[in-house]
Amino acid sequence: MQTLNVGAGRTDEEYKAAEEQRRADLRNDVQTYGMYFFIAAGLAGLGTGLLVIKLNIIVNIGAFDLLLFYGRDLLQNNFLLFRAAAAIWVGLLVGLGFAARKGQRWAFWVGVILYSADMVPAMLLSMLWGIFAVGLHGFFVMQWFKGQKALGELKEPSASKAATA
Repeated sequence: MQTLNVGAGRTDEEYKAAEEQRRADLRNDVQTYGMYFFIAAGLAGLGTGLLVIKLNIIVNIGAFDLLLFYGRDLLQNNFLLFRAAAAIWVGLLVGLGFAARKGQRWAFWVGVILYSADMVPAMLLSMLWGIFAVGLHGFFVMQWFKGQKALGELKEPSASKAATA
């Protein structure tokens, strides 16, 4: 079996220009995937009622659904406890967004793990409209996984170049 030489016929300058363009595209993709943390934070604010309106038909956070289900008595006596938990969740997503846009791969992994874990109670506690919340969770998990993958590809060639130098 013969391997195709994809870069055949290109000069060194053309190859370097194509590689630099690929790296620029990867950097742009990382910025885009990092932006989804801010979108998730805004939607979490809508779903928990931190913003002016509460829209929890499509936007559900499974951990907060569990808190509302099992901690109803606690939350009725202390209204600010739920708001504080929601503010911490939104703040965490915003912080992860800044870290992800700076090129921190761990931020994408934390987002993937958090939203994957949150998807389980969202599936269990949501009724008819819950499929949209689960789908939204899955969308964010997929985008953040792509972001960490792009960061891995972006950092891979520089690590191999440093090893050969």
